[in-house]
Amino acid sequence: MRSSSNTTVDRLDRPSAYYAGKNKKRKYSYDDPDRHDDPMDSLNNATTLYVGNLSFYTTEEQIHELFAKCGEIKRLVMGLDRFNKTPCGFCFVEYYSHQDALDCLKYIGGTKLDERIIRTDLDPGFEEGRQYGRGKSGGQVRDEYREEYDPGRGGYGRAYAEDQMRREEEEYGRGR
Repeated sequence: MRSSSNTTVDRLDRPSAYYAGKNKKRKYSYDDPDRHDDPMDSLNNATTLYVGNLSFYTTEEQIHELFAKCGEIKRLVMGLDRFNKTPCGFCFVEYYSHQDALDCLKYIGGTKLDERIIRTDLDPGFEEGRQYGRGKSGGQVRDEYREEYDPGRGGYGRAYAEDQMRREEEEYGRGR
């Protein structure tokens, strides 16, 4: 009989790469060398999901309708551009139970919403301030440098669009 630890299927309740990387540095305390708290323990009973790759035009109602199919939603927090206060492509969905959050990972993660494949990850819990994008221009960092045109996320990345505009102005100034 095969051991349950040898499997080819990834666990659904594993932490996202962002969460694992963020907590890697703080894994051990310098104050107490014997203390070895695993930051992943906070995900064992997590009821909050991070939902990413949303269209900028997806509404709270659409998200609520889709995610309510897995359980009763306690709270839904839209990710906002820090300066414009407009949606910037992510949200947090908090359920009443850990099992509902796991069901959502299983059944909704990787499905399409507004013609975009959404991603879901367990989150240790929403804290005030996390609803704002961390990019220089107020949105998400990944949208700053996107070079391909994506109409669901505002067109070209902001840094790319600014660079393109600068090149066009230089060419215009040279009379081309």
